[in-house]
Amino acid sequence: MKNTDATPTRLRTPTRGPGRATNLFLVVSVALLAGAPSWAAPPYTTSTLTVEIPEVTLIDQDANVVTLNELVEGKEVVMVDFIFGTCTTICPILSAGFTNLQRRMGSGPGGPTLLSISIDPEHDSPEIMSKYLKRYRAQPGWYFLTGDRDDIDKVMHAFDAYVPDKMSHQPVTFIKGTEPNQWLKIDGLVSTADLTTELEKIRGGE
Repeated sequence: MKNTDATPTRLRTPTRGPGRATNLFLVVSVALLAGAPSWAAPPYTTSTLTVEIPEVTLIDQDANVVTLNELVEGKEVVMVDFIFGTCTTICPILSAGFTNLQRRMGSGPGGPTLLSISIDPEHDSPEIMSKYLKRYRAQPGWYFLTGDRDDIDKVMHAFDAYVPDKMSHQPVTFIKGTEPNQWLKIDGLVSTADLTTELEKIRGGE
């Protein structure tokens, strides 16, 4: 699949509350991404893959026990990324993208289901995850998930996104396709406009 030339939109970030250092980094980074001409924008690549969702039990930011299957099955729009609560580099940009996507597409019933899966389950407790999502003004439909290390590793392997430790993670986003077990993998930092474009391609059967 070819990349789009859509101009990246500015990803908004919270300016109050905890995590001001993270927010400052994000403002600077996103300003560079949004202000650069299209030819200078950081590139991203796409590929399709088959994902067999593993039978794992996870815990969300409200300490609810959930299964990954129940969050994915039957949902029209599902996006997945892999982050951790104390990340100050890639994760804030990915999360700001989810924030902007909810603002654009709505939240709750009918809106996209956004799944941020912790790659630092030993430290990402529901309390930490809840504070993280509040920092990004997450709305209903966005879940931050943790669990046992073995279960998290199974999920990462299923999405071809395994990293041996949190410091070696890469920016990657997944969009559920229209065919069973089909997903679009996006490698690289991507704007909300480009996420929307890739989603429209899937809906249009391109």
